[in-house]
Amino acid sequence: MFKKILIANRGEIALRVIRTCKEMNIKTVAVYSTADSDSLHVRFADEAVCIGPAASVDSYLNIPNIMAAAEITNVDAIHPGYGLLSENTAFARKCTDAGIVFIGPSPEVIDMMGDKASARIAAEKAGVPVVPGSDGVIQTLEEAERLAEELGYPVLIKAAGGGGGIGMALVKKPQKLARAFQSCQDRGAASFGNSDVYMEKYIESPRHIEVQVLGDHHGHVIHLCERECTLQRRHQKVVEEAPSSFAATHSGMRARLYEAALALTRGVGYYNAGTIEFIADQSGNFYFIEMNTRLQVEHPVTEMVTGVDLITWQLRIAAGAPLTLQQSDIQA
Repeated sequence: MFKKILIANRGEIALRVIRTCKEMNIKTVAVYSTADSDSLHVRFADEAVCIGPAASVDSYLNIPNIMAAAEITNVDAIHPGYGLLSENTAFARKCTDAGIVFIGPSPEVIDMMGDKASARIAAEKAGVPVVPGSDGVIQTLEEAERLAEELGYPVLIKAAGGGGGIGMALVKKPQKLARAFQSCQDRGAASFGNSDVYMEKYIESPRHIEVQVLGDHHGHVIHLCERECTLQRRHQKVVEEAPSSFAATHSGMRARLYEAALALTRGVGYYNAGTIEFIADQSGNFYFIEMNTRLQVEHPVTEMVTGVDLITWQLRIAAGAPLTLQQSDIQA
């Protein structure tokens, strides 16, 4: 097991990781901006290093400063938390190059599943249903127009590198397609450095259901049941329900959700904690939409329902230990 871990985050998740590390007798290093010098995660960690001024781009998103803090404190591993650098492939590779364990999946999988177009292709290869739409990135407006006619309006244009509804537009009429296509490209380029977009058929009155998964370096994967997050505002989740009452009302849906989530997790060689997100129609048909290759803000909901400490298992798996939990151990 690790002797010392740096937490490349702040706030609730940094405190959560520090708590688990104390329970496992692992020393912790907090990093902080000048604005957070009096924050709780700084006070409760064994060591703390200032990594820059208040702006996140100069501190919590400053990879050279974080890596310097890791090296001078001689840590074994870095936990990225959620948000910030948690799905940053360059950061994960920097950790590996420095001989420091990145507590998360491989950079290659972060890359693959972080791009929604390539994630869609991976899901199809694993036999997981996807929303009818483009086979990959749409290069031209003419291509978008042809596909929209084939799928039938309304359709969704999505930024390939997007998330949280950023770079996504609902198009109900052909006359609105050109503007939406350009807008999503521009928003994707500005927000994610990636102007690629793809298209999906819009599912009317959808339900949003996600399955928590855990995998180790030895190919053993399990699910920790589902959470429903249909109630949203501006594509941001407001309420999490676990387990999903909607899935329970459709015969066999829950089992099929789990089977699909595990198939994709195995198919991409995923290890550590992750979440497979699906969208479902009113008939109980569901489709893969994305994978979050990190711990999520919502992870305490799963922990409360299943009694499984996800962060403990993150640390064990990152250290190379096998996932000894069996699927039969998980009850919701």
